[in-house]
Amino acid sequence: MERIMVIGVSAGVGKSTFARRLGDNLNIEVHHLDTFYWRHGWVEAPLEDFISSQKEVLSHDKWIMEGN
Repeated sequence: MERIMVIGVSAGVGKSTFARRLGDNLNIEVHHLDTFYWRHGWVEAPLEDFISSQKEVLSHDKWIMEGN
């Protein structure tokens, strides 16, 4: 397993915690969709930026991504 997506339905169900622990155990960097989607002050990122950030991660050989 080198490309892992952790998906959940709502906030607070443990996605981030699980992804962090999995990343620590597998030595794979974890990326949180919230950090791509939300800018400072809870302002939504433009769709193009959100998609571009995800594509950049997907170009790597190993990753864990988590979000809704």
